Amino acid sequence: MKRPTLVIALTFYLLASQATRGGDGRDVASELGLQESAVPIRDMKGWRQPRKIVVLIDSEARLQWFREAIAGVDVELVGAHDPAEFLASINNADAVEGICNAAIVEADTELRWIQTQGAGVEDCVKIARVARGDIVLTNMQRVDSSNVAEHTFALILALSRHLPALSSLQQKKSWKSGLPWHMLDLQGGTMLVVGLGGNGTAIAERARAFGMRIIAIRAGSHSKPAFVDYVGAPAELGNLLGSADVVVNTLPLTAQTERLFDATMFGKMKHTALFINVGRGKTVVTADLVKALESGSIAGAGLDVVNPEPLPPEDPLWQAPNVIITPHVADRSSLRMERAWLIMRENLRRYVRGDKLLSVVDPQRGY
Repeated sequence: MKRPTLVIALTFYLLASQATRGGDGRDVASELGLQESAVPIRDMKGWRQPRKIVVLIDSEARLQWFREAIAGVDVELVGAHDPAEFLASINNADAVEGICNAAIVEADTELRWIQTQGAGVEDCVKIARVARGDIVLTNMQRVDSSNVAEHTFALILALSRHLPALSSLQQKKSWKSGLPWHMLDLQGGTMLVVGLGGNGTAIAERARAFGMRIIAIRAGSHSKPAFVDYVGAPAELGNLLGSADVVVNTLPLTAQTERLFDATMFGKMKHTALFINVGRGKTVVTADLVKALESGSIAGAGLDVVNPEPLPPEDPLWQAPNVIITPHVADRSSLRMERAWLIMRENLRRYVRGDKLLSVVDPQRGY
């Protein structure tokens, strides 16, 4: 190969690499398992070369780090340290990263793109301009998956081995053997993951490590990773519930999923089965869950999300038998925001160049 040809070839290789790698050389999409949009943002409705973008930040150093990712692009990047400053700064901004709510959308008619710092966007997609697709919305799909999966198994293991009851014996300094409790065997058991998205897939992967058979419900595509045995459509939920020893709900809140788990669904579960909810509280009819626990229709429940939130002190769910409630903390992690900053920075780099964005939300589906 002649030297000029080699130089040209290397130049094209480097340009192609920059299309998928951030300014620091990290391939954020592959590293975090994120999905690119089908088309570049420059080909989507309403895009134009941005003039002003507002970013919710934690420090001036973070703002400088963002600016380095878009060096050479003529755009004003404004940092806001809190929601009030964020709202006050967005006038005439083409895009914002951090918060999506009606006040933000209504305050700026120029908005073309919103990047949230969370995964759940059920309130955001109800805003008219977002619902119509006038504003492109991206979120934090998969950024919390490892944390949520670990929290899910903390709940499963605590319930399956009766750790709350055993901890109570410890507090009483009471040693008992031969307790008449059903200890659930995970190895050889079946887990039903309702919602095989980023969180559901991470949970299923860990369940396979415990020797479980995994079945799942997934809307749309029924594609599955090798460690999942079967993926069914939402209409199959009622038929699959009866074969599961652990039912894990990771569903987002949509018109189709609201109040999905009711008395009928709990009645289809094994009386020895556990119900885990790390999705959204409003996908469950709380009163029906309490009745299922009190009647022994199901063996226990691990809930990181409930309805309503926060759960009132007088709510009977607090006193239901064999239930563990955690205050919506499954996504917490010392590394969580570092992953979120990476995604925000990478999507910022892609947006100002008109490239394909990561984790674009379908407002019709709600996720």
